[in-house]
Amino acid sequence: MRYRPIGSDPLDGRLGRYIPDDWRHLENYPITALPEVDRPSAVPVVIGVNWYEAFDEPERDERSGEFFIGHRGDLGRIRGGHCVCLEPGGDPDTDDWYRFYDQGHEGACVGFGWSRCMTLLNKGLYAARWLWDRAKERDEWPQTNPGDDEGTSVRAAAEVLVAAGHVDWREDFAGDDSGERAGYEPDVADGILAFRWATSAADVHQVLANSRADQLNAVPILNSWGDNYPHRVWLPDEVLDRLIGEDGEVAIPTDR
Repeated sequence: MRYRPIGSDPLDGRLGRYIPDDWRHLENYPITALPEVDRPSAVPVVIGVNWYEAFDEPERDERSGEFFIGHRGDLGRIRGGHCVCLEPGGDPDTDDWYRFYDQGHEGACVGFGWSRCMTLLNKGLYAARWLWDRAKERDEWPQTNPGDDEGTSVRAAAEVLVAAGHVDWREDFAGDDSGERAGYEPDVADGILAFRWATSAADVHQVLANSRADQLNAVPILNSWGDNYPHRVWLPDEVLDRLIGEDGEVAIPTDR
């Protein structure tokens, strides 16, 4: 399906985040509508943003020792839309989770980004492609359906997690196709109670409560591209603010 900012299909099949046709979720559920005392803290955040050429090649910063993207200013051209999870403070993402959440060559990043988020919240593994399938059923586009390689929106997957919950991963799920995944039984307790939406990097920092992120003035991305991409990559705050302004979605879950 055409990715609106580039007027064509994504230039990389893994870039499966689509921009929603309306912004009712941001209008109705902004994080700023909650008093600060009621806002989630030390929770993961899920973003759907334009993915630029510069983001494909993280570079290690000699001073901090961390991998960064977008820090040199020239981002190149947009290649498509991508969904990733941002790591909160507290218990870090594990090497096992890093290896498990590898979307391969499919446009399943929304399912993987949200499932990584739920793993960070609940410490269990989830069937990311099941969530990808269900989000494509729920979104507004007839071109996206279970069994195809199309993407979906961050909002659609969030709505599935609220309405149905998620599916705990089982080893015998490996290799299942979309028809078999349709028979999985979700548990609403593995979903989220609600979602809110951030509109600035400052909002994101407050929710992540990640001291390393505050030190670096950047947010930690957990990508789903396997061991060909570093486990943890940092995106500068000014670049995140730019991406949010370019029809980015920044979802903050309230866990059940």
